[in-house]
Amino acid sequence: MNDHLLSLIVAAPALAALVVMFLPDGARQAIRWVSLLGASVSLLGSIYALATYDSARAGLQRVEDYPIVPSMGVHLRLAQDGWGGPLLLLTGVIIFAGVLASWTVSKRDKEYFVLLLVLVSGVLGVFVSQDLLIFFLFYEVAVLPMYLLIGIWGASHAVPAKGPFQAAWKAFAVGDKQYAAMKLTLMLLVGSAAIMAAIFVLYLQAGATSFDLAHLAATSYDRDTQIIVFPLIWLGFGTLAGVFPFHTWSPDGHASAPTAVSMLHAGVLMKLGAFGVMRVGMVLLPEGTHFWVPVVGAVAAVNILYGALCAMSQTDLKYIVAYSSVSHMGVVMLGAATLTPAGWDGAVFQMVAHGIMTGLFFALVGIVYERAHTRAIAKMGGFATVMPGVAVFFTLACLSSLGLPGTAGFVSEFVVFLAAWRSGHLIWTIAGVLGAFITAIYVLRATRAIFWGPGPSDDFHELSDARRTEWGALIILGTSLVALGVWPRLLLDPIDVGTLTHLARLVPGVVR
Repeated sequence: MNDHLLSLIVAAPALAALVVMFLPDGARQAIRWVSLLGASVSLLGSIYALATYDSARAGLQRVEDYPIVPSMGVHLRLAQDGWGGPLLLLTGVIIFAGVLASWTVSKRDKEYFVLLLVLVSGVLGVFVSQDLLIFFLFYEVAVLPMYLLIGIWGASHAVPAKGPFQAAWKAFAVGDKQYAAMKLTLMLLVGSAAIMAAIFVLYLQAGATSFDLAHLAATSYDRDTQIIVFPLIWLGFGTLAGVFPFHTWSPDGHASAPTAVSMLHAGVLMKLGAFGVMRVGMVLLPEGTHFWVPVVGAVAAVNILYGALCAMSQTDLKYIVAYSSVSHMGVVMLGAATLTPAGWDGAVFQMVAHGIMTGLFFALVGIVYERAHTRAIAKMGGFATVMPGVAVFFTLACLSSLGLPGTAGFVSEFVVFLAAWRSGHLIWTIAGVLGAFITAIYVLRATRAIFWGPGPSDDFHELSDARRTEWGALIILGTSLVALGVWPRLLLDPIDVGTLTHLARLVPGVVR
């Protein structure tokens, strides 16, 4: 069935951005409502696409094919598979909430919303692209606006220089928003260069006739080629996914980014990296995957523990959430490294669960920072008395982060850890469970210190609860966390269809 729904979902934010570009600079309300309309079309379209996806039928659905450079085999080929639908929904939810969370942005608001919407169109395009070159182009569209969004609308913060590298620390202006934006951009561009090199090796080895993912997957690449190319893809996409030790751009980027950009950054952009590793690296290069997967799993275990320990040591609220994201992305890669149906199902579900949870976290951090003008936990306390609604949603996000049953975070982590244990990876399993235990320590400690501790000082008695637009963002994110925790089959059924299709290439004859 070719109903052009996927084209509409991908193009809606870009079209809204085009309209916003031609609005007068002073038309503040029009800029916001047009942006929200574009986000709404993508959200509603993704809901419809997921609701009408036929989980009883494997393979691609809603295929659209538009020749771009036929002589090179480049096509704008869009299609929905079992993974694409849930990730489209994640992106739709985050951008809708992100626009609402950005309602009070006043500095160059027209350019801000244009870049935000263009970024989201790139993300949506990645999740449904079936042509590897177009996949990569959408990926770049999603990544490059981050430099401007952080460099212009971000916030600098003081990071004290300590130890023998104080001079270098000051010279590079660590903590400055320009430093964070440039560091993010340079590291991701190096990753992009590795991805581009891998893409053209795969294209040339496949006969230089097509970038179609199905065509490339059907190509029998020799083992040596796969062993060489896989780490390029893993590290290229893995840099965006926050894979240790190439994660260092992420905490600084999170800390300096404006609220909605942090929501998109952690909520969907890091998922692009993990999606690229699985959809491109693992599916196209089965022998390379089997060779490198022990390293992938070991690094994922390090991600979980290192990110959790770093989060536990932070005193800045945004850095806690940032390092928590590094840890939770380790769970995604751990599930992928099991090479089992349950592990892959859990990995993709974790992308969605963590995306919504961290989007909610950053929305809440933005609300608190806007009112209290500080992210230092030591300066906060008893905020539940003046911000009761924010306190409830922050507690919900914390409970999902630590994996409480009834929340989306429990489902994904339980499935991944069970898959790791059943596949014989005891050390990986122990690392994952220990990481979850550490997560419980730092999120509960932070929640108590900020909201449920001693009453606020006189400086904070005038704090207010969420506004109407902020309530909209919190409700859609919080409701999604609970709904997916109570009814995980809503996503697990289509995810499983995609998993069995993709995993069959790595593990022939795989069944649930």
